[in-house]
Amino acid sequence: MASTLEKLEISRLINRFGFGPKPGEFASLLAGGVTAARSKILGINALDSGLAGVVEPRFIDLGNFPPSNTPERVKFAQDMRSQNIDLQFWWMDRMVLADVGLQERLTWFWHGHWATSIGKVEYALPMKLQNETLRQNALGNFKVMARTMVIDPALMYWLDSNGSVKGNANENLSREFMELFTLGVGNYTQDDVVALAKAFTGWHVDRSSGVTSFDAKKHDSSALTILGTTASWDAQAVSDFIVSTSANAKFITDRLWFRFLSTSTPKPADLEPSFVDRDILKAVIALATHKSMQDPTLAQAKSPLEWFVGICRALKITPSVMQNRAQVINYLDKLGQVPFLPPNVGGWPFDSAWINLSTSQYRVAFASYLVEQGDLTPITGLFGLQMQNALQNWLGIPELSMRTKAVIRNQANTSKQILISALCAPEYVVSA
Repeated sequence: MASTLEKLEISRLINRFGFGPKPGEFASLLAGGVTAARSKILGINALDSGLAGVVEPRFIDLGNFPPSNTPERVKFAQDMRSQNIDLQFWWMDRMVLADVGLQERLTWFWHGHWATSIGKVEYALPMKLQNETLRQNALGNFKVMARTMVIDPALMYWLDSNGSVKGNANENLSREFMELFTLGVGNYTQDDVVALAKAFTGWHVDRSSGVTSFDAKKHDSSALTILGTTASWDAQAVSDFIVSTSANAKFITDRLWFRFLSTSTPKPADLEPSFVDRDILKAVIALATHKSMQDPTLAQAKSPLEWFVGICRALKITPSVMQNRAQVINYLDKLGQVPFLPPNVGGWPFDSAWINLSTSQYRVAFASYLVEQGDLTPITGLFGLQMQNALQNWLGIPELSMRTKAVIRNQANTSKQILISALCAPEYVVSA
């Protein structure tokens, strides 16, 4: 039988490096032990049978906005909204149906890191291209990811780098590239921001298709001093240089620790060497196998999207075939987190910011909506202690509080009522 600490660690592995267990998965992981659980959760299947059933959306280039107040504009707006919703549900399907959730989980993390909103980009096609770039590099090398993202069409448009030219360089992307994406506050100067903006000039984005082009005549190829080094830079060369700095290794490992282990406890010094070659998978494995995984003080609240996807995995719900897709987006919006719609370039709030009275009310309503459409087979016909144990194993909860146990064991409550209570209980909303 798994110990208390083993239950805690395996629960953290499946909830923080995946999106929670599918039915029977947590009990199976407990039976196999921590080492086997790590191997399964941190593995990447070349052929993931769960993902094989996800239909790949094909987005056509919608072209420029037609004139206002015309039938063409109405049709255009309908097509754009349809594409955007298809994009959101395609990705949520991938999160829910993947047998091994690590790659989608890291793609989700990087989406919050390189936060780009379809609210400004508007077109689904460039946002899908960015999503594919993040997925391809999610567990690869951060140097490759950064040099790809710095000329990503959606990110360039989002941060006003599209059309940035010699003599009129926009500083938005250069500032965020250093502050939020690679170095962090205090590791660069305003002069570095100005110079980096010049190094990023010359690129143009076709907004609707996501096709990029480079015009050497519009690029500032003069000698520029960035972080104390003077050279003639292009966007990808300067990205490589910035990523090679020690500040980058500290910044990215800090972010990984902050998002996956603790928002309040400082990162242990022994994690940074895992990122010396900018190998993301190696850093993730170091994090997931660290002794801190058994520290009971490092609880973290799930974000609304993570909570929703975990429920769908447990209840065998495929998001794209739910009764009302607009209603799903509405619930996620009320909870404060819709895929492809981060509030700003800094990404979403984190941890305890998701726990408040307002969202608690919406969470209960959303859970009720999901339970009506889910498969409740794992708890059908169970009562009392059997119901309690089945719920813990089904949902991947290491231990329930006395208050939640009392609700579960109250035979006046129906199975649906008990499940809704469990899904909204602190033990499920928060990854212990």
